Amino acid sequence: MRKEAMGHSLIIVESPAKAKTIKKYLGKDFEVLASYGHVRDLVEKEGAVDPAANFAMKYGLIEKNRPKVDAIEKAARKADTLFLATDPDREGEAISWHLAEILKERGVLEGHAVKRVRFYEVTRNAIREALDQPEDLNENLINAQQARRALDYLVGFNLSPLLWRKIKPGLSAGRVQSVALRLICEREDEISAFVRKEYWTVEARGLKEKSRFPARLVEYRGEKVEADTQKERFSITSEIQAREVERTLLAAADGKLAVASVDRKRKRRNPAAPFTTSTLQQEAARKLGFTARRTMQTAQRLYEAGFITYMRTDSVSLSNDAVGEIRETIRQAYGDKALSDGINVYRTKSKNAQEAHEAIRPTAPALTPQRSEADIEDADQRRLYSLIWKRAVACQMAPAVFDTVAVDLVTGTDAELTGAARHVFRANGQTLLEAGFLAVYHEDHDEDEVYESEDEQRLPALVEGEIVDLAELTPEQHFTQPPPRYTEASLVKALEHFGIGRPSTYASIIETLRYRKYVEMSGRAFLPTDIGKIVSRFLVRYFVNYVDYGFTARMEDMLDEISTGERQWRPELDRFWKPFSQRVEEIATTVSREEVAESRPIGTDPATGKPISVRMGQYGPFVQLGSRDDEEKPRFASLLPGQRMDDVTLEDALRLLTLPRDLGQMPSGEPISIGRGQYGPYVKYGSKFASIKEDDPFTVTLERAIEIVEAKKRADAERSILSFPDDGISVLDGRFGPYVTDGKKNAKVPRPATISKDTDPDTKARLWRAAASKLTVEECRELIAAAPEAKGRFARRGGTKKQAAAAKPVAAKAEPKKTARKKSPARKKAASE
Repeated sequence: MRKEAMGHSLIIVESPAKAKTIKKYLGKDFEVLASYGHVRDLVEKEGAVDPAANFAMKYGLIEKNRPKVDAIEKAARKADTLFLATDPDREGEAISWHLAEILKERGVLEGHAVKRVRFYEVTRNAIREALDQPEDLNENLINAQQARRALDYLVGFNLSPLLWRKIKPGLSAGRVQSVALRLICEREDEISAFVRKEYWTVEARGLKEKSRFPARLVEYRGEKVEADTQKERFSITSEIQAREVERTLLAAADGKLAVASVDRKRKRRNPAAPFTTSTLQQEAARKLGFTARRTMQTAQRLYEAGFITYMRTDSVSLSNDAVGEIRETIRQAYGDKALSDGINVYRTKSKNAQEAHEAIRPTAPALTPQRSEADIEDADQRRLYSLIWKRAVACQMAPAVFDTVAVDLVTGTDAELTGAARHVFRANGQTLLEAGFLAVYHEDHDEDEVYESEDEQRLPALVEGEIVDLAELTPEQHFTQPPPRYTEASLVKALEHFGIGRPSTYASIIETLRYRKYVEMSGRAFLPTDIGKIVSRFLVRYFVNYVDYGFTARMEDMLDEISTGERQWRPELDRFWKPFSQRVEEIATTVSREEVAESRPIGTDPATGKPISVRMGQYGPFVQLGSRDDEEKPRFASLLPGQRMDDVTLEDALRLLTLPRDLGQMPSGEPISIGRGQYGPYVKYGSKFASIKEDDPFTVTLERAIEIVEAKKRADAERSILSFPDDGISVLDGRFGPYVTDGKKNAKVPRPATISKDTDPDTKARLWRAAASKLTVEECRELIAAAPEAKGRFARRGGTKKQAAAAKPVAAKAEPKKTARKKSPARKKAASE
């Protein structure tokens, strides 16, 4: 260890797990603290990035991490040297820079040595080597990360409000997210537009000495038989044609096939390269069923515990030391024959390769998946470690060797036939001679990939001129299939292929698409929702340059060039911002909501003759009867859960428009009807409502509606603790405890002092309810008066339902955790009981 590292040193990493692992390897002179991820981010308001001020960026401390930063400051003041040891990529560099800037602003760094250390595996040797060779912060990496953050902010902060105004609140657009959505939506458009094509294949079953084998027709009447689904070239396209071919072949064969040629070859298959971030996400999705987020979180924990190297990498290379350890592990576990003849060297293909470190590999190859079970307790971590270990070990193993044979058989007994009389079947066989790397690892493939099978298909021994029996002839009908929907694995592969985003960001991109309800899952495949399609079409129509695959990839190239110092970040931002801001302003003033809503006429109402259409509204998709130009106001009905705008028929729309549906009267004389609202179907009785949970609102009878209302009344009575009708005040039992309400404001009833953290739930509920039942109307008024004022529908413009709920003064959030004001008499009384 270098002398400058002596004395008391503080090492900062991102996670406590990583800090714990590092602490084990260092002595008492080192203190290791975690920042718990990012410590500073752009302030959440307009002007966080100011193009008019040369793209000045306003950062604020992330409030939840303030205690962590305070602890780091306190420790840094006592340390002689501060080592910033966050992850060795752009994001990690940015975290170190932000920490250094905060500590500089607080006057901590004066007289202290500040060093940046980078290591790609959390092992004793790697950490000590990094501490012996400290560096300075990399300004180019910091600038690249700032440029990326500024771009994402400028796109999101300007496009998202535009989506709120033109489509509905709560939507978002992102520089990379929107391009990923476009991929999914355009694939769905391809599937919708796909026209199936019929084609036929003809298969024979040859028979030799009780051994049957398949053979496919490849030549008919001297011409090649095509069945190429990729190029959609087919020779036999109807059953009539197939039956004619069948008759011709049966007549020509007369029960026999002659062996025309036998072609034997040795085929070698080499192992795949060790994992990058992208290929790990793809293979974990295929083999383990992991989402990209689950894969990255699990890999992060394995890295922090010292089991694998850094998991955010575009590199497929391995260090000489790692190769030596892997080959020694192979030698001991599988023998010398399992090793490749020489060291297998892999080259990085990614044009946007970011870091010059290694592929993802086990830090100690001798720790096999079987041995790791004692050290790795988490099941997900064990499964992912096994996958990483197998892929890394396989990459230095011998190729798999197959013995392949292709046999051509001619109908009849004359193998020399030519011209129109020649009909040829081909049988293919494959036998695995040497397993090589397949003894450890088999690579999976996506549905739409073309790849060589590893399955064995044995043929009987056949020689040229030999005659075998034709046991069976089967024409088979097929139809071309549309391209498959994207899965997580194939979407990650497509994003990487187009150079869109960084593999380390794919997990968050996919999660955002789900969170915004732009996509939903059909099995493992992504299905765009109605709102996802409309957002994508809006962006493609009006901002095509900014959701163009090539443009997004060029932006990544630009960020890479900033990270290497080839470009300056502010001029590049300026080059992007000027045309983009002009376009946003233009669309904001020239495009109406109606143009974006994608109204689709679906027919005419037989009763009124008015047009019926389906469109997107502020609260989701709905059908509309009539138009805005009619004297009578149009009628609306929201689509049912699971219904899609593209699939709604006139019959569906007419059924939806039967609501609201009058049923008659309650026994009390109140009118009763069935309707549907923003939150689902309901029974309306008088001026009150009861939700319909399970029944079909289109078939609910009067009797059943009365039952639903009575059940609601019983539930309300059970919730009611006190009621002061003259004052319009009620004390109710809520999900988070008793509360007082006047219909406008809610106020939580203070928890009695007799309730402690050890009180069981049933006793707690009983004591709290008893305290609430003793409140007077005056005390209730005081509680309501002291409660926070209700905010607007949304805490901020364009908020989601969740944000709206958070803004409402519900019982669980009505009272701040700590306040400086004195308790009201009502609060004192309730707390003492």
